[in-house]
Amino acid sequence: MTYTTLVDTETLACNLNSGWRLFDCRFVLTDPEEGERRYRTGHIPGAHYLHLDRDLAGTVTPRTGRHPLPIPEYLAKKLAAAGVNNSTQIVAYDDAGGAFAARLWWLLRWLGHPQVAVLDGGITQWVKEERPVTQELPVTVPSGDFQPRPDNALWINSEVAQRQSRERTGRLLDARAPSRFRGEQESIDAVAGHVPGAVNLPFAGNVSENSCFKSSGALRQRFEAALQGVSLAETVCMCGSGVTACHNLLAMEVAGMRGARLYAGSWSEWIREPSRPVERG
Repeated sequence: MTYTTLVDTETLACNLNSGWRLFDCRFVLTDPEEGERRYRTGHIPGAHYLHLDRDLAGTVTPRTGRHPLPIPEYLAKKLAAAGVNNSTQIVAYDDAGGAFAARLWWLLRWLGHPQVAVLDGGITQWVKEERPVTQELPVTVPSGDFQPRPDNALWINSEVAQRQSRERTGRLLDARAPSRFRGEQESIDAVAGHVPGAVNLPFAGNVSENSCFKSSGALRQRFEAALQGVSLAETVCMCGSGVTACHNLLAMEVAGMRGARLYAGSWSEWIREPSRPVERG
């Protein structure tokens, strides 16, 4: 069986030795090395670590946001080194309700690899159930032959986002916390506020208190209320830098709502150009 959205802890436990490839995506925005420290303290057996800044994002330039898309061949090489082939089942996890694991999920979908799922509840749920963790690094395996096939129709750039904002077409869903969206506080980016016309739909609302995703029915109700009849083809998800927006895209697929796109540069790229309008409140 292939998993393309979520996988639960029991299923993963039964497949630890089945050839699946696991990737630990833990990360802390305010301390970029903390995620890897947590990985080395204890991780799910067999898991490789992927760093948000170094592995799941490209080089930042004066025109990009904080986490531009990585070069496809570079990420493919990292995955192949961990034994990934084009048919490999991949599982991504973190300790933040999927906030960072969803980034790898979306990147793999972009690269033409649908056999990827996020561990529901992450390592938090795994440890809670007293499942095994280790400090041992994964054993060396033969390199895979993963070949990326990027589908650039899955994301938009700032020019398209600006046109959509100006013409008030479609729906732009912003996954950031309400206080950042409204511009009341901004501890990460240089400018506070949001893209005019965007609708705030914080990614944190996709999960329950146990960090597991809500039911497909509850998620569908949540997104349908936000879209108000706008088609999925006209829906774009964004956030601060194109990371937690992927969480909304994952939640939509869990709800059976596929077809929305990612504003890859998101808010941190939008504000690189001073002429772009900013809305607050």
